[in-house]
Amino acid sequence: MAPPIIMHCNFCEQGQTVEEMCCRAASWGYDGVEFRRTRRAEEETVDEYLGAIAAGVEKSGLKQVVFGGPGGNFMTPDADIRASELDSMVAFYRLAAERFDLTVCNTMAGPLLNPAKGVTYSDYHCQGSAVAQSCHWEWATEGFKVLGALAEELGFRLAFESHMGYLHDLPEPARKLVDMIDSPAVGINLDYGNAIHFPQPVPLADAISQCGDRLYFTHLKNYATIRGTGGRLAAGLADGDINNREFMRLLMDSGYDGPLCIEAPRAGDREWFAQQDLAYLQAVLQDLGW
Repeated sequence: MAPPIIMHCNFCEQGQTVEEMCCRAASWGYDGVEFRRTRRAEEETVDEYLGAIAAGVEKSGLKQVVFGGPGGNFMTPDADIRASELDSMVAFYRLAAERFDLTVCNTMAGPLLNPAKGVTYSDYHCQGSAVAQSCHWEWATEGFKVLGALAEELGFRLAFESHMGYLHDLPEPARKLVDMIDSPAVGINLDYGNAIHFPQPVPLADAISQCGDRLYFTHLKNYATIRGTGGRLAAGLADGDINNREFMRLLMDSGYDGPLCIEAPRAGDREWFAQQDLAYLQAVLQDLGW
């Protein structure tokens, strides 16, 4: 059985309404949409936001709703802020679970950047897990033990996105964090399109192996190397450095049973890109017999 294919909301954040986003995704053939936990530059209550999504889902017939960032900021030494962030996430997921049959949600533990002068954000190997201290692991573990118990209670899973600038920036530290939390409801979202921006990226097969049985979600995108510069440009799912056909084959062979979420790293007409990338992924899954 083919895994559900989810459209990340960033394909339709160019002025589209929530209803338009849902209807377009469904008409193109996506099974669901990954929404952000809060919308940018929108003044609305959580209940108003979830209500708009529920109305869009009902009108479009989408089968699955996923929520992603922003996650809670558990990297701050201020215990009151960490507690407030936790309360906010708990309240959100309780309300979301009342409206939707949640299966897995993408999450993050808060940005962790190198404070040293001269280190820029694009020095990804100098951020996140590279500068983590024992307190950062403890704070994230403390918060997500509570969230993991909540997810178990409500019947869904949380998956840390492997994302630069976070404690869980690469598969190996993400798995370390998941093991510390030790909840069956907390796992990993492997975004290999983020991992390739690090020097000497971990091979794809090794990345999947490092996630192991806690690989609950995947983000798919692609980048193409600019020869002679080391830089990368956002590309179509089929066009960049990542062989997403091989990615799917490795996932299938590993027994992966989570959703596949396509992201939109390119500017331009993202609605068209959403259709192109979906057509490619569907063709690959058919070729593989998945």
